[in-house]
Amino acid sequence: DLNKACPKDFYSLPRIDQIVDSISGELLSRMDASQGYHQIILALEDRKRVNFITSVGKFCYVAMQFDFKNARATYQRLVDKIFRPQIGRNVEVYVDN
Repeated sequence: DLNKACPKDFYSLPRIDQIVDSISGELLSRMDASQGYHQIILALEDRKRVNFITSVGKFCYVAMQFDFKNARATYQRLVDKIFRPQIGRNVEVYVDN
């Protein structure tokens, strides 16, 4: 099982209660990045680790999948990096899978 073999990514995820407190009384909008995880391309050397076989052949994922062990931490890290200049000023970021 790939998820058991992978070490846990301990990237610090934000606490939703702290985000809610920080935006109380402010204008709020949200963004649904429904395909966000699938926009993170896997390294070529890692694709062989996420292969699967069906009745029509052998395949491998080319992008990160929702159920990968560290998917949420990886996605949160990337979104934090994108919005870093605005976080705490006019943007808060919380990835809810």
